[in-house]
Amino acid sequence: MADLSLILAEAAEVAEPSALGLSPPAWVALSMLVLIIIALVLKVPGVLTKGLDDSIAEIRKQLDEAKSLRADAEALKAEYATRIANAEKDVAAMLAHARTEADAIIAKAESDTTHVIARREKMASDKIEAAERTAVAELRGKAAAAAAAAARDLIASHYGADADRVQVDSAIAAI
Repeated sequence: MADLSLILAEAAEVAEPSALGLSPPAWVALSMLVLIIIALVLKVPGVLTKGLDDSIAEIRKQLDEAKSLRADAEALKAEYATRIANAEKDVAAMLAHARTEADAIIAKAESDTTHVIARREKMASDKIEAAERTAVAELRGKAAAAAAAAARDLIASHYGADADRVQVDSAIAAI
């Protein structure tokens, strides 16, 4: 413990450092005062203020440009919204026109189909009538051939050379 009290006694006897009679905190304060005076003489606050003002002006300019760009973007948005609305109207009109044309095409196709069916029915009817006429003509021809063959057979079976002489003699006598 004696050592501790000795050290404390010596520490109390140590004098604070000083230069030209000023303590270190006083020197720090004096150097700060000199620095502030130099800054004021060189107009550093004006330069700093001017730099800040320039930065503020640049930021305002950018904000004005941003507002202008936003207004342009809103105008473009409104223009495209109008274009989209017009395009939707055009699409609706084209769709209605296409439906009208499709209905007209369907009606024409139905009409054409009806005419084609009628024409084909007429052609089929004409072919059937022609086939009937051909069949009747063939049947008549076959009937005539059969009748001629039957007549020849009858004549051949009923008439012979003697019957022919009798008919020839009666024909000559009638003259």
